[in-house]
Amino acid sequence: MLRDYLPVLLQIILAILFAGSALLVSVLVGKTGRRTRAKDTAYECGMIPQGEAQPRFSVKFYLVAMLFILFDLEIVFMYPWAVVYKEMIAHSSTIFWSMLSFISILMVGYVYALKKGALDWKK
Repeated sequence: MLRDYLPVLLQIILAILFAGSALLVSVLVGKTGRRTRAKDTAYECGMIPQGEAQPRFSVKFYLVAMLFILFDLEIVFMYPWAVVYKEMIAHSSTIFWSMLSFISILMVGYVYALKKGALDWKK
């Protein structure tokens, strides 16, 4: 039974040896670089950077982005339903009522977001 796992064990040992030797060679051969202020600044096409490296975004931006993704995914779920609706409605009206409940839950979430002011950019 151990013979079956011998190639896997050899591959793991070989991978560990390769990673260790690559790190060891880079330490031995490579030069330790000196950090200067010029090397630590962000590179912007050869120009001197202006402002902070990463601008701060408002929390409102992330909230609207998450709401967009949420409602966008809900709309994506409606496409397969619309494709099979005509075929399925002949057998049962359950598909209609299930989508109606889905849309009503979605509308409750949308009204809640509106009431909380999550979609108001001026606040």
